[in-house]
Amino acid sequence: MDWGRAKNVLIYAFLLLNLLLCYQLWNDLHDQVSANLDFTSLSEETQAVMEQKGIRVLCPIPAATPQLPDITYSYSGEEQNEAPVLLKLPIDSKLIYSSFTELSDQLVGQIPDIANYRFDSQESEIGKFVLHPLVDNQWSLFRVRLELINSNQKIVAYRWPQIKIGTSNKEDLQKVLPASQALSSLIDKYFPADSVVKEIELGYYGELFNSESQVASPMWRFMLENGKAYYVDAISADIISPKTTE
Repeated sequence: MDWGRAKNVLIYAFLLLNLLLCYQLWNDLHDQVSANLDFTSLSEETQAVMEQKGIRVLCPIPAATPQLPDITYSYSGEEQNEAPVLLKLPIDSKLIYSSFTELSDQLVGQIPDIANYRFDSQESEIGKFVLHPLVDNQWSLFRVRLELINSNQKIVAYRWPQIKIGTSNKEDLQKVLPASQALSSLIDKYFPADSVVKEIELGYYGELFNSESQVASPMWRFMLENGKAYYVDAISADIISPKTTE
């Protein structure tokens, strides 16, 4: 028996098997990503526009369409014109990523109600973590910001928004429009070529002018890779683009 030839045959067989396994793994991963992103919720026309304009969506498209009311709140925004408040004891900034509960426990004595905020990685930047207050402990109130100032891997100061969110009227519940419908409108008319969508989130959007009472509506927020945010009213389907917010 020619053992050298048999050895070569076995090596080629193993290589072929490995190639087949790698191909199968790639197909499985591709199918899984496609299923998670669920582009089937977009019309064929919208998918064609995506391909034509080179638009990519790198996050799942939420399927839930809960019933939400408008909310009222009061907020002055005065803290944005003031110097940040120094923490008595700096906190390890890595906790913002690893254990927000532990971070909240360490800061609750200095920052009121911090547990009722959500970290926003998309709006955060070097030297500043951004958090939004939560409506009903679930929905971010966009544009209102709790800022944690960090330096040398420590959170050293903060700007806390003095905001009061009113009780929502459960009788005014309205079903929000699907995220896929809002996304389709943006792809068709607003997103520039080669846009990359990194995150889609349902929350609330309110103006920041000083008033005793303001109204915030349910909004879909679409964050692009370039840092720009597009908002779509989840009830009326009105669109707020970066140009209109300016």
